Amino acid sequence: MPNSSRWKTIIVWLVVLLSIVVALPNALPNTALDGLPDWLPKKQLMLGLDLQGGSQITLKIERDDVVKSRLEAVIEVIGARLRSADIAYTGLSGTGQDIQLRLGNPAQIDAAQTVLKPLAAPVKPGGLTKDPVSEVTISGEPDGSLQVRITDQGIDHRLSSMIGDAIAVLHRRLAELGSLQPKIRRQGADRIIVQIPGRYDPEQVKYILSQAGMLSFRSIDMSMAVQDAVNGQPPANSEILYSADDPPIGYLLRKQPIIANADILDARSAINAQSGNPVVNLRLAPDGTVRFAKATADTAGTTVAVVLDGAVIATPLVRKAITDGTVQLAAEMSPEGADDLALLLRAGTLPSPLTVVEERSIGAGRGADSIHSIVAAGAIGAVLVVAFMLAFYGFFGAVASLAVALNVVMIIAVLSATGLALTLPGIAGIVLTIGMAVDSNVLIYERIREEVRHGKSVRDAIQLGFSRAFAAIVDANITMLIAAIILLFLGSGSVRGFAVTLAVGIVTTLFTAFTLTLVMLEIWVDRRHPTALPEGIRTGVFDGAAFRFMAIRNFVFSLTAILSVVSMLLFGALGINLGIDFSGGSVIELKAREGNADIEDISARLDELNLGEITVKPFGSPQDVVVRVHSREGGENAEQTSVILIRGELEDAYDFRRVEVVGPSVSGDLTLAATIGVLASLLAILIYIWVRFEWQFAAGAIVATLHDVLLTIGLFVVTGMEFNLTSVAALLTIVGYSLNDTVVVYDRVRENLRHYPRMPLPIVIDTSINQTLSRTVLTGATTMLALAALCIFGGEAIQSFAFVMLFGVAIGTFSSIYVAGPVLILFKLRHGKPDGDAEKTGGTGLHPIKGAQ
Repeated sequence: MPNSSRWKTIIVWLVVLLSIVVALPNALPNTALDGLPDWLPKKQLMLGLDLQGGSQITLKIERDDVVKSRLEAVIEVIGARLRSADIAYTGLSGTGQDIQLRLGNPAQIDAAQTVLKPLAAPVKPGGLTKDPVSEVTISGEPDGSLQVRITDQGIDHRLSSMIGDAIAVLHRRLAELGSLQPKIRRQGADRIIVQIPGRYDPEQVKYILSQAGMLSFRSIDMSMAVQDAVNGQPPANSEILYSADDPPIGYLLRKQPIIANADILDARSAINAQSGNPVVNLRLAPDGTVRFAKATADTAGTTVAVVLDGAVIATPLVRKAITDGTVQLAAEMSPEGADDLALLLRAGTLPSPLTVVEERSIGAGRGADSIHSIVAAGAIGAVLVVAFMLAFYGFFGAVASLAVALNVVMIIAVLSATGLALTLPGIAGIVLTIGMAVDSNVLIYERIREEVRHGKSVRDAIQLGFSRAFAAIVDANITMLIAAIILLFLGSGSVRGFAVTLAVGIVTTLFTAFTLTLVMLEIWVDRRHPTALPEGIRTGVFDGAAFRFMAIRNFVFSLTAILSVVSMLLFGALGINLGIDFSGGSVIELKAREGNADIEDISARLDELNLGEITVKPFGSPQDVVVRVHSREGGENAEQTSVILIRGELEDAYDFRRVEVVGPSVSGDLTLAATIGVLASLLAILIYIWVRFEWQFAAGAIVATLHDVLLTIGLFVVTGMEFNLTSVAALLTIVGYSLNDTVVVYDRVRENLRHYPRMPLPIVIDTSINQTLSRTVLTGATTMLALAALCIFGGEAIQSFAFVMLFGVAIGTFSSIYVAGPVLILFKLRHGKPDGDAEKTGGTGLHPIKGAQ
């Protein structure tokens, strides 16, 4: 063995060994891990929320709230600055982002603008590349009127700053809650995504994450009646706030608080010894203690108002001055509510309340059931694939199976080392990789067989087989990788997990196919010195194949065109059953605590809640049921209210195993992202194939792919299956798989055209398809076996996804022959130049099919 080959073998086995060592902790119990040396890797797979349970909540800062708070703040600053400069004014007010006032003396217009000029000073946003922005613009008129405009750039700056501040507060709140591994990240300009693994009450989590937590003690303004203030104009330093009662009670309160959050050093929940009611004990800072002591001394015998996030929650009677800096807050709240309020006060206030626009919560029990089902399905699929390969390739099949097994180990090692989460669709991605990984081996093996049939030695045939299969394998896998990358940017949560495992699987497949498999075959050749391929390779049954596929191309192509048009018409007439990802609403999966789920009783109880259109269907076992609440008017809060009401109605008899809530703003964004993702995927693949092949190949690939997409959409229309983000993942994977098949055929067509430029195109296409038929049959069969195992044994949560994939693989295999081929003829693909003397010698072993049309 040459030195270069020896070093290559050593490097390959070192990579394999490293992968096994990194992946091994996932097979060991925690007690065994603790006993391993410190220098060995101990990281295990991080499970996604859909497998271990937990919540993913998307929060949004409403831009209108930012505008409103900024407007009030700027108005207050303007008034304070003008008063301090003894500049009289009237009519200081604002709407939207515009503020106006009139000076008492128009001659002071320049002085007023000078006093207010610091408001318009540019501020530097975070980031090295961002230019300074002016938050306000100021303009004056000779008649003494001033106009102040809060700029859009200024609002954007404030919004960005508030998002950063909110993330810091959310980290503190979750730490107080006891969450050990929360993930908080910014999404876009105004959203925050929070992932919390583990068993937590989703309603409690949403409350803790979304409430601003702004607490203040206010003096009650007794200068006028509340109703008079409502009907007229409240005093300049007072405002009207309401309680949370039904109906609400109004209070006229001083704007300036006695104490607020900044004065609170600590807050702890407790039970009042006398009343037995929950309370929150506050400990004040020194400055707050002094102010509170003076205020309570002045107001002894009267009431003060306790305000939380703009609502009056209590009006305690002040009996005497409180001078020790401890305050007991008593309000109408449960022990859990007292705990939550104390947590909010300890962790700090948010710069603005956050709106929950999306929620995806999974119970730990549901995740465990999903893992059991899909791992069992994956094991069955893997056994079927291995058995299939052994049956058709014997020893070579064993080598391919070992390569596939090590491929899976490498995927697990990469996920473990990088900390990328493994999700339920991610496991499906690994199972799909098992089915597809043999594709590269089959292509290589069939090339090796061809070379041996042409008289090459086994050693030379192996080297030529790998080198000549290289282009087709790379082209086919890059098209799949493009779809995976698009999914990675498009998806969220579990869908992104599928894209990650698919992308990692493609890379590891290329490694195992071109290095690991080659090294194992070279070792076999060096030790056995074979003069012929091993017995047990049974794919020779396809060698004599001479099917005239193109002879019936007009009939089949017309039929598929009709089916595609029918799919479009059905889609236009009937529409598609959009899931909440794209239409908004809520999906709740329930499991009866005792006996079977009573669908009629659930429907009757939920109808009384007046939540609009509700669908209740069985889900899996007789104990399980899924409730869908269709999108309601009223925005994000209306969707959250539906879940709260359903919990209150059903949680006594049912466990809430899964809750998904998508508000209208998120569903609109997901719809746009999915549309752009599918189009971007098709465009990227079109460009790649156009660069690698001629334009007719690119056009044929896109036509074949559109055929597959349209028929898959028709499947959704006819079956009524829900179309959601997971369906988009399936659709893009089908696109990648279909192109994988098409590229393999096209690569052989291109090769044969170089050797036989004068051969009629239909004959070249037929011969190319027959030459790759063993690969098409074996790859399609192994992939469909893996998907069929998922579909049958993978559980309700993954069955629809697997079924769509199964359908897509079948039509993708079909379209690579009966759509992609005829399009080349339709577009009159030009023939290439002869490749040396290949035409004379039959360099590729091409055996034209006589009589093909």
